[in-house]
Amino acid sequence: MAEALRLARKGLYTCDPNPRVGCVIADEQRVFGRGWHASAGGAHAEIVALRDANDPVSGKTAYVTLEPCAHHGRTPPCTEALIDAGIRRVVIAGNDPNPRVSGNGIEKLREAGITVESGLMSTEADALNPGFLSRMRKGRPWVRVKIAISLDGRTALKGGDSKWISSEESRQDVQRWRARSSAILTGIGTVLADDPQMKARVNQQVRQPLRVIADSRWRTPLDSRILSDRDGAVVAGSRLQTVSPALESAGISCLSLPEKDGRLDLAALLSELAAREINEVQVEAGARLNGTLLAAGLIDEVLIYQAPVLLGDQAAGPFAFGPLESMMERTHLELLETTRFGDDLRIQLQPKEHS
Repeated sequence: MAEALRLARKGLYTCDPNPRVGCVIADEQRVFGRGWHASAGGAHAEIVALRDANDPVSGKTAYVTLEPCAHHGRTPPCTEALIDAGIRRVVIAGNDPNPRVSGNGIEKLREAGITVESGLMSTEADALNPGFLSRMRKGRPWVRVKIAISLDGRTALKGGDSKWISSEESRQDVQRWRARSSAILTGIGTVLADDPQMKARVNQQVRQPLRVIADSRWRTPLDSRILSDRDGAVVAGSRLQTVSPALESAGISCLSLPEKDGRLDLAALLSELAAREINEVQVEAGARLNGTLLAAGLIDEVLIYQAPVLLGDQAAGPFAFGPLESMMERTHLELLETTRFGDDLRIQLQPKEHS
């Protein structure tokens, strides 16, 4: 199963909106076939592993990181292929929460007389597909907030200058996180101040994430770099405000959403993104958008790149919320991992309710 999970990671940047899945066909002596799902519409991991096998696999065991599908989607059911190949036993890391699959794949295999075991390395398998699982279980994508901060917890100078707090090594790592994301979410403030492009720049094949701008008053300039690939960008604004005629006439996708407490309803935005099969959203924004997401309980993960520099007490912070009346109101985060990138420290955290 560890090998199947390693194979599944090969689809990290390319198989969206489908889950990352790997498969190994083996017996007690040797491996017969290996496979992973590379792209939506392409062969699933089980099919690739069966094709990879040079010898008959009848009577062998298939180790799969996610429950095999039993329905006709973009491709035929994997359960039928495993049954036809004579697989005797299937070991699954985790069940597929997709209502079209959930439990049906296991049932079909067992009806065919195949022994099915589930739960092996399920934690590792879930960690590979947090967005897909969130979309199926919660109806919204997994939301990851990326922040570069100084040692004194600041993200930009008082005048807005933030280039560059983090090291080149940290910025390269951010590109890898972008590449695995389905969408990059930023706010109109960041667009107006920094004019970012928000594309993933990695030296391998990548499915570019959708760029989403939270812009309640439809102020995004047409010449913004984030709109350079107009088919790959969405401007989300308030339905109480008139959509910019310039944006509409230029063919920009404009998403009109309700407001909540005088601001864009971010839960509604995430629901709309889930409907567009967006799995993982990486937020690269300012303190206001970060703080609104935090206050609404919509953050699943935080990536902090902390550099050994000081910016002073007049510089901006990463989250705008509060003031808090007591320490009982503070937000608790669970530390998952720390990693060194150049002189920086990457700190990976989750809100306590995820632990």
